[in-house]
Amino acid sequence: MKRFAFLIAAALVATGPAASPLMAREAATTDYSVGPQYDTTHVYVPEDRFDAFVASFVATFGGTTSKQGEFQVTPTKSLTKSQLALTPVGTVSVFGFKTPIPYPFGDERTGYLVTDIDAAVASAVRHGAVRRIATFPDPIGRDSVIQWPGGVNMQIYWHTAKPNYAPLATVPENRIYLTSDASDSFIRDWTGFAHGRIVSDDRSASGAEIGQPDKTIRRVAIDSGYGKMVVFVTDGQLPWPYGRDMTGYDVPDLAATLARATAAGVETLVQPVTVGDRQSAIVRFPGGYIAEIHSSVAK
Repeated sequence: MKRFAFLIAAALVATGPAASPLMAREAATTDYSVGPQYDTTHVYVPEDRFDAFVASFVATFGGTTSKQGEFQVTPTKSLTKSQLALTPVGTVSVFGFKTPIPYPFGDERTGYLVTDIDAAVASAVRHGAVRRIATFPDPIGRDSVIQWPGGVNMQIYWHTAKPNYAPLATVPENRIYLTSDASDSFIRDWTGFAHGRIVSDDRSASGAEIGQPDKTIRRVAIDSGYGKMVVFVTDGQLPWPYGRDMTGYDVPDLAATLARATAAGVETLVQPVTVGDRQSAIVRFPGGYIAEIHSSVAK
């Protein structure tokens, strides 16, 4: 799950109603986003499950892969297999380390391409993030790992030569689980940095979407130039495997997608459930990556 794969692989080959005005505030700063097709979920898998994961992911969602290689993608000595899986519903950067993973890598959930790495890091810090690692060079750009309130870790990166990828068919969701202790701070800070717009803020949403049909939760949907995000504000008492799913993939036919996934060795952890206008399931790919998959329900 990491932007480095995005970098290495490249070298190788809306405004909605703001239900919560305080959190919908757009800071008077530059928007450094490039587009959701350049944003990747960082997937760390055991080295011996690397190929199985990549094959299963592409078999499930379609798309292509970059050339696989072995690289040092951290500023300190390490070695990992690295590859991109580029699908119509989202991209993953895959890592199978052959050495111990240096701190703090492995904790970041996403990699976001920015137009100016130094300015973007400074803006993130002004908006409440902290740097987990100082900006460092890689073979074709520069990177930093930052953390937002609630322990939300992500990487931001910059290319020396801007890549050119086609837009996605559907934009995946970055799924964030927080308690009320950190949710307001995170939403305020992220929307300020990302120029995010709150599409919906339902403070009495059904907990059935996260395996708790007997509870109500707060569900906040945010759109920005970095893509989609859904923040689930709960008491933190989540049933397995909720909270382990970092990304939700929007597909046209959930049943057909799950059939392809099963044939590719993917395990369905949560069978399809319908909540509102969405039917969703939770799956686990070879190597341990857990994801949500959803499609719209016709009304």
